Amino acid sequence: MDVSELLTDALGRVREQIPDLVKGLGEDDLAWRPDPDANSIAWLVWHLSRIEDDHVAGVAGTEQAWTAEGWADRFDLPFPTLAHGYGMSSDDVGRVRVSGDLLAGYHDAVAARTAAYVATLTPDDLDRVIDERWDPPVTLGVRMVSVVNEVNAHLGQAQYVRGLLERR
Repeated sequence: MDVSELLTDALGRVREQIPDLVKGLGEDDLAWRPDPDANSIAWLVWHLSRIEDDHVAGVAGTEQAWTAEGWADRFDLPFPTLAHGYGMSSDDVGRVRVSGDLLAGYHDAVAARTAAYVATLTPDDLDRVIDERWDPPVTLGVRMVSVVNEVNAHLGQAQYVRGLLERR
């Protein structure tokens, strides 16, 4: 297995699970939170998709699907256009109220762009420094591992919230 196959598989597993995660849930269910400061399924799926979109577009040197494909307009959230959830308040989390179809569609669009990008990667690409603001500088490999970690962590959290929702 080469590096592009590995990343495609790791991120593709998230892509495969998002539709089932949101299937059959209305906006109220997707926005449900186990307590006032918890994250909702809607926010978690939006955030994990935004992080993947932001980070991969950044290393690929492309515009994010969020703006390039009109997702920001379709979501119509009360945040700056390029917000992706990092550092948001509990009140902001509660403002993410959207349909499951919209969440799944956006994630699928992001995942398609990611798959196209990672298909071009070679092992040597992973050592390329992409951010010198850190010590040590961040390589493409480190950034891609961060994306894989972030989306998988939030997918698991959203699945857990769905389990709580179904048991309430």
